[in-house]
Amino acid sequence: MKLLSISFLAALVLSSCATTSEVSLDYVPSTGQIRPGRPDFSVRDFGDRRGVGTHELGTVRTQLGTPVEHVRTRVPAHQIVTNAFAHGLDARGMLSQPGGARFIVTGEVLDLYCQMLVRPYGYARVRVMLLDAATGQVLHTSVFKGERQGPAYIPGSGSPVPLLRDLVSGALQDAVDRALDDPVIRNRAEGRIQDWPGRSGYEPGML
Repeated sequence: MKLLSISFLAALVLSSCATTSEVSLDYVPSTGQIRPGRPDFSVRDFGDRRGVGTHELGTVRTQLGTPVEHVRTRVPAHQIVTNAFAHGLDARGMLSQPGGARFIVTGEVLDLYCQMLVRPYGYARVRVMLLDAATGQVLHTSVFKGERQGPAYIPGSGSPVPLLRDLVSGALQDAVDRALDDPVIRNRAEGRIQDWPGRSGYEPGML
């Protein structure tokens, strides 16, 4: 009973001493794997539907589940996702000049977080909507996700926060790449619309 009380008190002390780290997430195009497209797209701010604070990203915990470090983003999560899509479009040559977009990419951030108990882990899940720039009509919507996991963390080997940052950055990049290389979005941009409900074949004048 005394040992249990000591463990509880130790966990309480560790929890009250948990530190906070701020990180920036990066989108780094995969060299040689970028599929170029037409510069017909712009990006509108994504909404945050994660149900947590706008800057909350994750928690580092002991194997007992006690939080020892909180991870936060320097800018709101929805802005990070919006910027990642803009970078992804730009890397593919698909980002339009101001006022020249035919389509708008926007959506909602459903998940964006990192965590660590034994293995560090990053996860991203985004609902992406493709809009007609002229009318605002929703042309397509789908959910894309990415996840990455690192090797088991060795206590005393340094802060796991940089690794968590890289993992969640990679997870977000995977989700962005899957969305921007989605055949439905590419078909629309290139004038091939056979995958759209109620439409089939090539539409003259789209290319």
